[in-house]
Amino acid sequence: MHYDVIVIGAGSMGMSAGYFLSKNGQKVLLLDSFVPPHNKGSHHGETRIIRHAYGEGEEYVSLALKSQKLWNDLEKLTGKQLFLPTGVLNAGSQKSTFINQVITSSEKINLPLEILDSNQIHKRWPGISLPEDYIGCFESTSGVLKSEECIRAYQQLAESHGANIIVNSQVRKLFVHRNGVTIKTDEQTFYAEALVVAAGAWSPKLLAMLDLNVPLAPIRKTFAWFEANELYNYKNFPAFTFDTSVGTYYGFPSINDSGLKVGRHDGGNYINPDDSIARFGVLDEDEGDLVQFLQQFMPTGQKIKHGKSCIYTMTPDENFIVDTHPNYPHIAIAAGFSGHGFKFSSVIGEILSDLIISGKSENDISVFSINRFK
Repeated sequence: MHYDVIVIGAGSMGMSAGYFLSKNGQKVLLLDSFVPPHNKGSHHGETRIIRHAYGEGEEYVSLALKSQKLWNDLEKLTGKQLFLPTGVLNAGSQKSTFINQVITSSEKINLPLEILDSNQIHKRWPGISLPEDYIGCFESTSGVLKSEECIRAYQQLAESHGANIIVNSQVRKLFVHRNGVTIKTDEQTFYAEALVVAAGAWSPKLLAMLDLNVPLAPIRKTFAWFEANELYNYKNFPAFTFDTSVGTYYGFPSINDSGLKVGRHDGGNYINPDDSIARFGVLDEDEGDLVQFLQQFMPTGQKIKHGKSCIYTMTPDENFIVDTHPNYPHIAIAAGFSGHGFKFSSVIGEILSDLIISGKSENDISVFSINRFK
């Protein structure tokens, strides 16, 4: 029961870290309370957007580009199609901070970005109707990741490099030593020289065992699929993020007749992840918010097919935590991805591996320091 590295949480970041660590010669154990991919985290629901010109801040652009390269590498290594090059349309008022940051971040490193007015957008994608003062920023090189398939692909590679994965195994106790850790589950005790914590909404509980009180807030979120005609087919319709006066929404074209998928990014209700998460439709706004958005911006009378709920784990500034423990350099932490983290999980996994093996990363992760909350 002795390993070089134990990874707690085998979801988006953890499974990627498990691959990179095992690829680099580490004897790795991944522990998960469920069976990934699963519906208890932030990765389920089939798809996630990857965009490069980043409205959340310029510091994310280089990481997004590195992530894209690593996703392309993962496709080649596994022979699976994990990325759909649908392009991504970011739309909003000309005064939108988000939209202007998208433009600024693209200009800084000359990313391909088309800036379109509302009429040009409607002409290219007749299924979209925007107010006259809205503009759109279209990234042709961005698109959609098959999130659950990505996790399965990293699991396949991690196991091929000797990683051991134990599911349905909840960590009950965690002890830190100067040169290692001891982890107790209900059935077993494990030892390792190093530890990665990537446990999503359960990170606060685990970090408390490491004497860290980090402001992480799990929030219930919902999304749904709607019946869609050929206007919204993924072969001619992009993934999208809309910054509107009634909220921030995101969505996906209909992929293999799955339907038009839409979710609301802002808002949500704080939850305890150990409690049962209310299913989609329990609250009026679950469907109501999405229907209101569609009626205003994609008014073709789509009927809902089905919806799901998931969890965001938010930091106060909505930036990630990717760092080593302030007192224990052999512990790396990835948490608080605030609803926009999945696209980065390829590069975050590589960064976590680097932090454990060499104590540093070639990527600039200073903005993700855990010490900023002191």
